[in-house]
Amino acid sequence: MTAAGRFITLEGIEGVGKTTQVARLSEALNQHHIGHIVTREPGGTPLAESIRAVVLTARDEPLPPTAELLLMFAARAVHIANHIEPNLRAGRWVICDRFTDATYAYQGGGRGLPVKHIGELESMVQGALRPDLTILLDAPVAKALARAQARNAGSPEDRFERERGEFFERVRAAYMARAAAEPDRIAVLDASRPADAVTARILALLTARSWIS
Repeated sequence: MTAAGRFITLEGIEGVGKTTQVARLSEALNQHHIGHIVTREPGGTPLAESIRAVVLTARDEPLPPTAELLLMFAARAVHIANHIEPNLRAGRWVICDRFTDATYAYQGGGRGLPVKHIGELESMVQGALRPDLTILLDAPVAKALARAQARNAGSPEDRFERERGEFFERVRAAYMARAAAEPDRIAVLDASRPADAVTARILALLTARSWIS
């Protein structure tokens, strides 16, 4: 019987370098001949990507926070059933750019929705599925947002990119609270350091768990 794959998520506010580190982790797994997929949330499948567009696209009609939360979990339910779980069962690792910790941080911390409600939806949608390891890339909000603005210069901002620093301070605080509550699963890395140093720390985490050598 094929052993289930590892489920690794990368988290953090805008501008902390998740996209870069996801790509570098994928490259490292290729070098170790570890079968894996790279995916993201919200999104990851054609249907879930359609829901992502609804969540992120700025419109004249506001999207209430509760509707935003429900859409996040609707996309997640599709993503898990149609992409994440099939790959894990096949023995492939799943590397995901954001997962449910982002919902606790953005919809819980940022929007102020009750953690209890998020937890109920998490149980309903995910069952026992949780990441084996979550890498939280952390940097001061001002520095991270400056990076994000430089990266996105000239591109339209999505609904989250339009938020102000106070929103992201709440999101960052919620992320750190999650990390403090689950230190065995969530590893906090200083994303203000050079990208090569961050990559080295990520690979050291996998080596320490004997997942790679």
